[in-house]
Amino acid sequence: MPVVTKTLPRKSAGNRHRVLHLNPVPTARLIAVVSLLLIGLGGLAIRLGWLQVREGQKLEAKARQVQTEKLDPLGRRRSIVDREGRLLAIDEERITVWAHPRYFHFPGDDPGQRRSTREVANRLAPLLGLDPDLLVARMGKQRSGVKLATNLEPSIGSRLKALRIDGIDFEHGPQRIYPQGPLFANVVGFLNLERVPQAGLEQSLERDLRSQESSIGIRRGGDGTPLPDGLRAGSMFRDDLKLQLTLDTRLQRVAQMELARQVKKWSAKRGVAMVMDARNGELLALTSVPTYDPNQFWRHKPGLFREWSVQDIYEPGSTFKPINIAIGLQEKVLNKSTRLNDTGSLQIGGWPIFNNDKSAYGLIDLPTTLQVSSNVAMVKAMQKLKPAIYWQWLDRIGIGSAPDTDLPGAVSGQLKSRTTFIENPIETATAAFGQGFALTPLKALQLHGMLVNGGKLVSPHITRGLRSGDNLATAGPANGLQMLDPAVCALVLNWLETVVEKGSGKATQVPGYRIGGKTGTAQKAANGVYISGARITSFVAHLPINDPRYVVLVVVDEPQGGNAYGSTVAAPVAKSIIEALLVIEQIPPNKPRISNKTLSKA
Repeated sequence: MPVVTKTLPRKSAGNRHRVLHLNPVPTARLIAVVSLLLIGLGGLAIRLGWLQVREGQKLEAKARQVQTEKLDPLGRRRSIVDREGRLLAIDEERITVWAHPRYFHFPGDDPGQRRSTREVANRLAPLLGLDPDLLVARMGKQRSGVKLATNLEPSIGSRLKALRIDGIDFEHGPQRIYPQGPLFANVVGFLNLERVPQAGLEQSLERDLRSQESSIGIRRGGDGTPLPDGLRAGSMFRDDLKLQLTLDTRLQRVAQMELARQVKKWSAKRGVAMVMDARNGELLALTSVPTYDPNQFWRHKPGLFREWSVQDIYEPGSTFKPINIAIGLQEKVLNKSTRLNDTGSLQIGGWPIFNNDKSAYGLIDLPTTLQVSSNVAMVKAMQKLKPAIYWQWLDRIGIGSAPDTDLPGAVSGQLKSRTTFIENPIETATAAFGQGFALTPLKALQLHGMLVNGGKLVSPHITRGLRSGDNLATAGPANGLQMLDPAVCALVLNWLETVVEKGSGKATQVPGYRIGGKTGTAQKAANGVYISGARITSFVAHLPINDPRYVVLVVVDEPQGGNAYGSTVAAPVAKSIIEALLVIEQIPPNKPRISNKTLSKA
């Protein structure tokens, strides 16, 4: 390799001539340096490829986690309103107050000064409506994260914020409020403190009542500033839908008030009152006593949270006699001219059967059978029907099945097997006056609605669906599954009118209106055994007879006293409800029939 010699220019005569000798670079060293550079670059390329291909998704997820923030929805719920739009359940903003004693500081204090829990409690107590000692006790010796108060209205929160106390935080969120209190608790249900539905429609229609909210992902810059391009169109949308019920607050209030009065008067265990538009199955009222306040559910026993009128069964007693007579007329084993010899008692398979009042009424027709509520005559009437056909009818109208309804928790009734019913004459005999099988009050209401609706069996329900804004749905159209001849139903309703005019239903007479009805006083059974002295009293009304549409059912469980009957306990409640219904629905009066004599011969 040649040697390079460079001669530097002479600057002056005094300078020495200098020659710089450049040594050649060894080839091995050059190759080593270049190789090291290539290896380093190759390693970087491999690492870059590894990060992009192998670890790319994982690193991207970590980056997204740092760059974005996911905000979960607040879990707001849609409102519930009655058929006129009155609020029954609504989400309202409420505030929870948290204390962090380690940071207590008043405006104007020195930066290093810290206030005591007593000083802070004295300022907060007047606005919270709590004793300062209670606040001090709640904070105790904790340094942070103490919940002082919950469910505060925004106005109180604003006043607390105006104090500007460091160490006091405010958590905003929705709170479920029930403006009508106990009035609709049995139907609507409630949310617990964690906003988890526990009963009623709140639980059964959980998905429908959830407002349309979605989680929101917000992108942030390097300094944490939210970026607008992180929000999608419509991500902040919240619908204004509400669930509309068929119930009427005015009628519900009358029903609950009158029912509670009778339950208290007769020291009864419980009671239920129901009103249904038999043409379309809409319930206008459904109330039970005792009830509870869903705004303070923790103060009540859990047993009150279930609606027993759709979840408990009972033997309907004499209120089922009109259904039996309709079945006999439909099968043509009974007719307008049928006469039955009421001897006061009879023996069926070794079992004695008596009338409720132990009376013998002699030869009576079907209207009179209903008026005096004769057990003996009813047994003889249904003996005209073959047991197999009788059982088929009970099964066909759904005695042993649950009614088709949107009411939560509806259960099926109890009907003896076909073999047991046919082979044991006592079963057909007791079924003739409404015992030996069981159903819910809701099912009883549905079956009497069949008589009012011209033989069509409708599905009882309490919802009209979700509505937007101020829009409300109107009543649904007439419907139902045809089960009986309309002429049969009209005849039975005319006979039920005589029960109100001159029978056990006189307590429900309203001047100027034609009303039908039937009382019921049945023995109460538990686990297949009748409870000594325990009764279930009831009354069912049908109106107006000239243009049938509504059914009113009242059932009172275990009233006390020797004079506790359907006519004395349940009928007065039904009358109050009927009077309110006539006004609310603006049903005009009609002229009464010419004479009871003509009516009884119909």
